[in-house]
Amino acid sequence: MLGGAISLDVSASRGGVALNEAAERITATVELARRYPNARIIFSGGNNFLLASDAVEAAIAVREFEALGIAHERITAEEQSRNTVENAVFSRLLANPQPGERWILVTSAYHMPRAVAAFRAAGFPIEAYPVDWRTRGPVDALTPFPSLGDGLRRTDTAVREWVGLLAYRITGRTAELFPAP
Repeated sequence: MLGGAISLDVSASRGGVALNEAAERITATVELARRYPNARIIFSGGNNFLLASDAVEAAIAVREFEALGIAHERITAEEQSRNTVENAVFSRLLANPQPGERWILVTSAYHMPRAVAAFRAAGFPIEAYPVDWRTRGPVDALTPFPSLGDGLRRTDTAVREWVGLLAYRITGRTAELFPAP
């Protein structure tokens, strides 16, 4: 599972777990862990703050997984990554995927294309498990936003991912601009 579901600064300040609108990443991972009781879980997420902070998302996520009933022995915390490319590289090192193994990547649907491209570039074969959908599908392309705030938030998310896809491709971090499943 890729980080991004925990509000790191709020969690660190409040001493608890503050989930954000990507919380489905956590709930879906717990559902998969229960469905596949022998599966390993790698949570990949360090600290992406530009200014110094000791908070690490993976450490908070491990505590939340344990609170939701997942045994500590099943969870591996990747705490160094600051972006999606590092998620892929560091997770591959921890997983050490072997031929025939099946690895599922859980992240938000809007982020999945960039994540798939990064994992492919890192040589980590994964299967996409998109969650946290922000639209109903093509019907939303022709439907006005319920509020200005919703429209701005959705536009900000889309622009960030499009710019991320382009930047990763231009800088050679990925081999594909629009990776297919």
